Amino acid sequence: MQMSVQLPDWLTKKIPCGSIPTENILNGLNLNTVCVSAHCPNRGECFSKGEATFMILGNVCTRNCNFCAVQKGRPLVVDLEEPKKIADAVREMGLKYIVVTSVTRDDLEDGGASQFAEVARLLRKFFKYDIGIEFLIPDLGGNWQALELIVRQDINVLNHNIETVGALYPKVRPQANYGRSLELLKKAKDIKPTLFTKSGLMLGLGESEKEIIQILCDLRKAECDFLTIGQYLRPGPGQLEVKEYITPEDFEKYKTLALGMGFIGVASGPFVRSSYNARSLYESGN
Repeated sequence: MQMSVQLPDWLTKKIPCGSIPTENILNGLNLNTVCVSAHCPNRGECFSKGEATFMILGNVCTRNCNFCAVQKGRPLVVDLEEPKKIADAVREMGLKYIVVTSVTRDDLEDGGASQFAEVARLLRKFFKYDIGIEFLIPDLGGNWQALELIVRQDINVLNHNIETVGALYPKVRPQANYGRSLELLKKAKDIKPTLFTKSGLMLGLGESEKEIIQILCDLRKAECDFLTIGQYLRPGPGQLEVKEYITPEDFEKYKTLALGMGFIGVASGPFVRSSYNARSLYESGN
């Protein structure tokens, strides 16, 4: 498909004011966010509303996914004070729903599961059930004992992004595995059937409509509850180029298809991201 240098009209976005207070809190606590590290286009909007997606276990990833702007290389030493800092940020920001993700840490025996568990423990200790907790986790290298440690925590949603169709994994996510990601979602349900699971898909990397429908079917077979579908936007010159800009009408079509398949909540649109308006999506299914 011939690409135009200029973005389509539906991909223009105003940058809101008012993000400084959120930035000051995050910087003061020395906390990372996927909003900043992944160059999220919604960063200004979320920060201006006093929201952010926290990223634990440092800001250096052990994998080299070709769509992601997060720094790759030798990971940092795990900050054991990080869970307490996140609890402090929740208090200062007045959050009622929190999304916590992480870089992939293949260097750690449990993939960082114990750090996620401690975050959950402290949040429940300090805020009881006044806060909703969503974890967006990596695949943990297929370590299902580590997965169980996370799933057994008192959280509301377990999110793991499938990202793209299976045929594109070698190009987009060479160190990941499509089947393993589906298995993670299914095993989470097997461990705790009452836990809501969630996954995210980005379009515009060269996938076909048939492949998109197949991935929706695969996610439902894994009993995935919530789904986000967004447009892949190249975060920098070091990442893959966009192959296609998906129209808002097509995003709405995929949302209708997904809901018809049994997903209890679907967010689908050009600027939708896995943790974007996560509280609203969660509440839409409850």
